[in-house]
Amino acid sequence: MAAVSKEAAKEERRCIVSGEVGSKDGLIRFVIGPDEKVVADLAERLPGRGLWVTATRSAVETAIKKGLFAKAAKAKAEADEGLADEVEALLAKRAASALGLARKAGELITGYEKVLAEISAGRLAALIGARDGSEDGQRKLAGSLRSRYAALGKADAPIFKPLWGDEMDLALGRSNVVHAALTKGSMERKVLGDLARLESYGRKSRPDC
Repeated sequence: MAAVSKEAAKEERRCIVSGEVGSKDGLIRFVIGPDEKVVADLAERLPGRGLWVTATRSAVETAIKKGLFAKAAKAKAEADEGLADEVEALLAKRAASALGLARKAGELITGYEKVLAEISAGRLAALIGARDGSEDGQRKLAGSLRSRYAALGKADAPIFKPLWGDEMDLALGRSNVVHAALTKGSMERKVLGDLARLESYGRKSRPDC
């Protein structure tokens, strides 16, 4: 088996739920605050020992129900029942913020026709759609993406639908955002990472208004 480099090892952590070791990109860091409350630390900057959980709602809920934060820390740790929902909200806020930064950097295109043009040019880093957006439009864009990239001999760009329409509207400072395209550039890694982590975490369905 090939040896793992020291730098790669620094980026790996063990999930307190599954016991599996994996990249930090697929895990969420938690810490125990001075009040003995478990706090999610998505930016990985809070002081204290990190308690890492696979970035899925089910893993976080299991950690809460089984008292695994306290067990892993070998100390008193109180995890509120609403912690899993809080993590979802934080992940969504982080993903929306990343989209906003990409737009300011000129690396995010919105609107069906403009996104279609980016697909035709083969410049996409990711296709992004609102969770509650038009399924027909998103299906057509996804089909165009597959056929165009196949013709270009390129691997498909990933497709994400982790944010609701109003979240995208707020992040991008405009209304009725349904379709967006992330282009290659300096924001690519951050946006893809934040969108992927939110999508893998899983979101609750919104109740009908």
